[in-house]
Amino acid sequence: MKIGFIGLGNVGGKLAGSLLRNGFDLTVRDLDRSVAEPFLEKGAKWADSPREMAEAVDFIITCLPSPAASAAVMEADDGILAGLSAGKVWGEMSTTDEAEVKRLGALVEARGATAMDCPVSGGCHRAATGNIAIFVGAERAAFEKTFPAFTAMGRRILHVGPLGSASVLKVVTNYLASVHLAALGEALVVSQKAGMDLNVAYEAIRISSGNSFVHETESQVILNGSRNINFTLDLVIKDMGLFDRLAQRLDVPLEISPLVLDIFKDGQARYGAREWSSNIVRRLEDACGVELRAPGFPEEMTDDEPEEPGYEVEVRGRVVAAE
Repeated sequence: MKIGFIGLGNVGGKLAGSLLRNGFDLTVRDLDRSVAEPFLEKGAKWADSPREMAEAVDFIITCLPSPAASAAVMEADDGILAGLSAGKVWGEMSTTDEAEVKRLGALVEARGATAMDCPVSGGCHRAATGNIAIFVGAERAAFEKTFPAFTAMGRRILHVGPLGSASVLKVVTNYLASVHLAALGEALVVSQKAGMDLNVAYEAIRISSGNSFVHETESQVILNGSRNINFTLDLVIKDMGLFDRLAQRLDVPLEISPLVLDIFKDGQARYGAREWSSNIVRRLEDACGVELRAPGFPEEMTDDEPEEPGYEVEVRGRVVAAE
């Protein structure tokens, strides 16, 4: 299978790296040619346009920062749609809007090709090791055709239904992660103000009912002082906006989401759009005159997930294969 990958950013570059590391015939493209150089040095090909890439590969993946960016890459005169033909597959790995991915999917289908949304979840550190989760919204035949590529990029692959369903679940999970992060800042500051050792507080939360994936990842970069989670405040606000717009279309009266979105918008106004998302805790640090640091906390993020080769495949919540 020949694969094309457009978007070599924080997540996309790591996913493309997994494909190359696992021996796939890979063609890459990014607005910044320099970020592609490490891939080209290791044997990847370069495409001068999205159309050229779509004409040359079997499975073309986009991993871009916004729905608008994906639409531009797809619909430009030299875009992906212009190069698609029968039998090819387009996979949208960006975090995007369900309605938008369905709109683009209809244009893909009109070219005789197949569309799927396949966003990832788990953070950049897991993307780098091929240990990330992937949600796939697609027809079963397309899922099976592209399955080898997904097992190279991720450990848990969940087939969630038709096109668009993966994008719904992606914005839902990103919304929950944002809520957990905002709540986590409050929990850690209260613990510190109460005189607790933050090393102990971290472990108490980790082994208790208060634990979450966000605690086990973002608490580490908060407490070791790096704050580098490879995800920025503007992306949090974009993703939460996607969740809010989805809820509005479905007439769901949200209560928690608007409050959390305002917290992150305030953080962006204070610290800048490209500040690491974990630094949202600075709002409370500044207000309380404290710094959330745990002396002796590991400088490198640790991951309790197993790193040995293998993967699990789930279809609609049921494990159907494991290796």
